[in-house]
Amino acid sequence: MQDNEIRDVVREKYGKAALQVKEGRSACCGTAPSASGLSRDPITSNLYADHETALLPTAAVQASLGCGNPTALAKLEEGQVVLDLGSGGGIDVLLSAKRVGPTGKAYGLDMTDEMLALARENQAKAGVTNVEFLKGTMEEIPLPDGSVDVVISNCVINLAADKDRVLREAFRVLKPGGRFAVSDVVTKGEIPAPVKKSVELWIGCIAGALDEDDYAGKLRAAGFVDVTVEPTRIYRVDDARDFLASAGIDVDALGAEVDGKFRSAFVRASRPATT
Repeated sequence: MQDNEIRDVVREKYGKAALQVKEGRSACCGTAPSASGLSRDPITSNLYADHETALLPTAAVQASLGCGNPTALAKLEEGQVVLDLGSGGGIDVLLSAKRVGPTGKAYGLDMTDEMLALARENQAKAGVTNVEFLKGTMEEIPLPDGSVDVVISNCVINLAADKDRVLREAFRVLKPGGRFAVSDVVTKGEIPAPVKKSVELWIGCIAGALDEDDYAGKLRAAGFVDVTVEPTRIYRVDDARDFLASAGIDVDALGAEVDGKFRSAFVRASRPATT
């Protein structure tokens, strides 16, 4: 598929996810139904502590489509400006806003009208004022050069067709010395072609995932330093059996080729303090 086609498919999928949440149902990255009838997958579950979500609107939690908890790992400080790439229903933006306090600011960027509407509703319900949700794409971030202290993202960069451009844009908007602190799905080892070619697994945060070494290399090519990719959760084939099967993958035939090769990771990097 062409880049625009991938973007359109992702936009449609996540627009539908936002509408599901408005109907009182949970959303998730994948497509496999659970016993309850709701879509579930092994990537998006059990990411936030109860004390983090207790004061958030229910819809913000239900709309969470991430694979980690970047706000807990990013070491945000009061007064900082934070940008969340692909902010969805706003959970990480709202959590970031609390961490940076009233003298800081949290931006959320999303290309999906339905998600932006849901995020703004969640912001209003939460009574958080140091937040702004922006419409746009990660490939063209609508913020000035050097305007952000920390870029976060939660299982979204893997969805981008042009990841090099995304990383260059993240570098551009960061201040000198600014940090890139992202949760994402990465791979380790060769991935079977049927998995890479699956549209359902692309929008399910799997097929578009970068090899962890490639991810680090692309960050360095964009200008970043101090790059690390730290696995936080390794997925076994049995964890994702229903998820993969729902996308038409013969799990019994390919199971050994994908077992343990997909993992959530915390990806860190910095923009040099001087150029």
